[in-house]
Amino acid sequence: MSRSTAIVGAGLSGLVLARILQEHGITATVYESDAGPAARRQGGQLDIHHDSGQQALRAAGLHDEFLRHVHPQAEHARILDRDGHVHLDAAGGGGRPEIDRTALRDLLIGSLDPGRIRWGHKVTAARTLDDGRHELTFADGTATAADLLIGADGTWSRVRPLLSEAVPAYAGITHFEVEIPDARNRHPDLAATVGPGMIFALGGDDRAILGHGGDHLELGVSFRAPQDWLRTSGVDRADPAAARAALISKLSGWSGTLTDLVRACDDTITARQIFALPPGHSWPRVPGLTLVGDAAHVMSPYAGEGANLALQDGAELALALIENPGDPEKALDRYEQAMVPRARAAAEMSAANLNLIFGPDAARQLAAFFSTPHPEA
Repeated sequence: MSRSTAIVGAGLSGLVLARILQEHGITATVYESDAGPAARRQGGQLDIHHDSGQQALRAAGLHDEFLRHVHPQAEHARILDRDGHVHLDAAGGGGRPEIDRTALRDLLIGSLDPGRIRWGHKVTAARTLDDGRHELTFADGTATAADLLIGADGTWSRVRPLLSEAVPAYAGITHFEVEIPDARNRHPDLAATVGPGMIFALGGDDRAILGHGGDHLELGVSFRAPQDWLRTSGVDRADPAAARAALISKLSGWSGTLTDLVRACDDTITARQIFALPPGHSWPRVPGLTLVGDAAHVMSPYAGEGANLALQDGAELALALIENPGDPEKALDRYEQAMVPRARAAAEMSAANLNLIFGPDAARQLAAFFSTPHPEA
């Protein structure tokens, strides 16, 4: 009798998992809360590492197509301090090409058979049945059960509570995403400030502007703040002019060259907060259940590892299931034994980088780090 497999979440980890299984003749159904692939913005650019994210795309048979979508200059890095002084202006080494998250997700979605993703299926509850299968209940009141259930449903996973009591904790950083479209034509001076790739404008004072350059500037104004700051600050996030003014005020004392990045942004201003699970988050082996991606190990974004871990998780779980067709528990155990220490190392690095980026003398310290040769993580 064939086993049924349900994947909750059409993010990078769930999609690459479903794709590799499909390539080996194994059926898995992906349940996604979004109404469709374009239902919401997917975020900015991702650097995909050669020995993790790119390896996953190779296993999925999509690496050549991935390379057709990357941005050649996006590995370039500029590091500035709050006065606009440039501490580093350097091209990348070529091992971490950048791609728009939406383009990568669309590539994975397009690689799946029609109907493989069940859009508009928001999971409201998950439980284990007496027969050992796992049941999902959806917002419309319908339900389904599967022999193998994989939580790929992100930071606030509905599947995680079946395995772990851990809850992501606020990492102390509040973040506003801002955009400057057509910057090279409309604001060439600002495009030059950011450069063609990554920008790290670090105040050394719990404040930073981070993001990506090119024709369309995608930036984040980030700062340490209490978790209730968005509620208590009085900033009307529905009023872009008020939000811009609040961010400029937050950057008081910074160079006008940098605060102009906020003055020139359009009305697409999105507030986010950074959450993380404890490094090394794990759980007892539970038959027919596991987690991938942020559901397993959400962390701050300051090491650039989240998307790569998600892709690697999905690929390694798929390959473990393919190589152990009659013993899914052996496959899940093999996957988790490798994933947990790998994710712990990345989470610890992300936490350390958070403290560096928002700590004193941040621009000089990060420039020194970038200038020191490091083995590919």
